[in-house]
Amino acid sequence: MIEAPASRRLLVVDPCDDCHRLLPGLRDIGWDVDSCSLDNAVDRPCDVGLLRLQPFHLESPEAVKDLITRSNAEWIAVLDAQMLRLQNVGDFVCEWFFDFHTLPFDVSRVQVTLGRAFGMGRLRGQGTVHIEPEHEHELLGDSKSIRELRKLLSKLAPTESPVLIRGESGTGKELVARTLHRQSQRHNKPFIAINCGAIPEHLIQSELFGHEKGAFTGAHQRKIGRIEAANGGTLFLDEIGDLPPELQANLLRFLQEKHIERVGGSQPIPVDVRVLAATHVDLEVAIGKQRFREDLYYRLNVLQVVTAPLRERNGDLAMLANHFSHFYSRETGRRPRSFSEDALVAMGNHDWPGNVRELANRVRRGLVLAEGRQIEARDLGLISHQASASPMSTLEDYKMRAERQALCDVLNRHSDNLSIAAKVLGISRPTFYRLLHKHQIR
Repeated sequence: MIEAPASRRLLVVDPCDDCHRLLPGLRDIGWDVDSCSLDNAVDRPCDVGLLRLQPFHLESPEAVKDLITRSNAEWIAVLDAQMLRLQNVGDFVCEWFFDFHTLPFDVSRVQVTLGRAFGMGRLRGQGTVHIEPEHEHELLGDSKSIRELRKLLSKLAPTESPVLIRGESGTGKELVARTLHRQSQRHNKPFIAINCGAIPEHLIQSELFGHEKGAFTGAHQRKIGRIEAANGGTLFLDEIGDLPPELQANLLRFLQEKHIERVGGSQPIPVDVRVLAATHVDLEVAIGKQRFREDLYYRLNVLQVVTAPLRERNGDLAMLANHFSHFYSRETGRRPRSFSEDALVAMGNHDWPGNVRELANRVRRGLVLAEGRQIEARDLGLISHQASASPMSTLEDYKMRAERQALCDVLNRHSDNLSIAAKVLGISRPTFYRLLHKHQIR
């Protein structure tokens, strides 16, 4: 059975008379055409967009940039002779548009460009994740380890028990803590995070417990400590293994008695918080070396969560990289860029000792350094697969890698609906399941 071809949606923004004359012919060759003003374009889904570029767009480009960034489509600029004479139009078009056409239209060339843009958009769109601002800090990914982590957190969040979060640096331990807080009954109360290794040792007592006026030289007024500031909410103690021994004793006393005393004070102050702690060091080894109190360990390690390193999160790499590309494009003022095949291979070959934090930083760097429409391996500071490649693989090897990459990319976007995933790839569901089994995915 031959499946029907996917619909090709074209959105024409602020169409001119030449655009209107072009549209009937595009409908005749299978394009589903819609048109609107720039103000209404963000809410119109499309695969390819035509935008009539005007001088005022260059003077105030935010609306155009916002549209292109949020639409997840390829855009083609339509320019007249007046626009071509403007000094900065070339840089703007090269940065934000897939291609451009000058008026009057060369109809055959327009049709070819639209077809190329549609195909490129489908390839680049797979694996791209758009995150609304209120969900920027959610745990992203569809690997088995992330799915199991989300399931575990949904069970632990409603409890009041302390949780010890373990994992390598950069694996998102604070993100786990924030997720536990957001899903708990304390979500509308404070979430106070403390990095126990980042506060100078002579200040950490005051930072945690606060102090009274005159408690020591320089204490000109009362200070509320972080623990007291978290009253009613969640206290997150990051890098708990770096807490000095004397502070470990004070923290243990607070966990047992549920009250604190400010430095220089004598009155106990009741504090109701849920305590979450995180560490990248082996606390059992630290206990054996008498660097961490065993009784405090058992107070904190009531429930435990372990975050997986990025090298073990098969299938999440492209999704996270695309997310950071969109996230940091706001900061850099550049269009979110996709990643070349060479960059994806280089990322797959990298061990990621810094985990997700390292990936975020490399993508941030790549957005700044990229000169083309895609981020290359060199932009990420990674070794190009092409430069270090061993003898060429067979054609069958390339096909197998492409097949697996396509499956991973489409599952990143449509893991909750395999029928849509199969349709995006243009194959039947039985064929889709056969390929999943063939590549041992899911």
